[in-house]
Amino acid sequence: MERRVYLRMTALEDRHWWFVARRRILTEALTRCIDLPASADILEAGCGTGGNLPMLARFGRVSAIEPNAEARALAAKKGDFDIRDGRLPDGLPFAPGSFDLVAALDVVEHLDDDVASLRSLADVLRPDGRMLITVPAFAFLWSEHDVQHHHKRRYTKALLMRAVTDAGLVPVAASYFNTWLFPLAAGVRTVKNLLRIKGADDAMPPAVLNRLLTAVFASERWLIGRVPLPFGLSILMICRKRPAD
Repeated sequence: MERRVYLRMTALEDRHWWFVARRRILTEALTRCIDLPASADILEAGCGTGGNLPMLARFGRVSAIEPNAEARALAAKKGDFDIRDGRLPDGLPFAPGSFDLVAALDVVEHLDDDVASLRSLADVLRPDGRMLITVPAFAFLWSEHDVQHHHKRRYTKALLMRAVTDAGLVPVAASYFNTWLFPLAAGVRTVKNLLRIKGADDAMPPAVLNRLLTAVFASERWLIGRVPLPFGLSILMICRKRPAD
């Protein structure tokens, strides 16, 4: 990603509605849908500036990889985590079978070879480990936001399922999310694309609106693992390793 995106991310991720609500949804998914051991070993692949690390630390010992040195330095300020330089698919600095959980949270869409990268992440999972993946949804929502974040693609649930299956993973649960705000966001992006309006979508809204958007988006956490949502701005998928032959 561009340097200014990392700097904007670290300034916003503790309070912006999208980051705050998404962490609540991910916390619910980890609590309800993944049976982790009491002292789980967890890897976040592509931790960025570290906004998810304290949340993941509620579930175990957290390690992370991040290829951008400035982002790693910012992430290191979030707590006592093992954050290493690492790249996908061929630069993982961990031994096979090291982790109970791998989290790739809005990472796969940045990678040239998503299947090879997912296969590398699967290799560091223990036999009964799980992978938690989120990606942005639907190519027709492509916008300047994707360009600034250096996205390679957006997914449908079927496309993501094909990628994880080709990587030797078995999908356990999958759902779109950020569904309640989908009509508004899709409309705004469509208009901006038609009018060729540049600019990111992550400006900090006024406090009252930020609280409202947080509450609306975060309310979807009660459906995660219970009712798969049929569309949304993002996709959440939980996978396990395919059993050895």
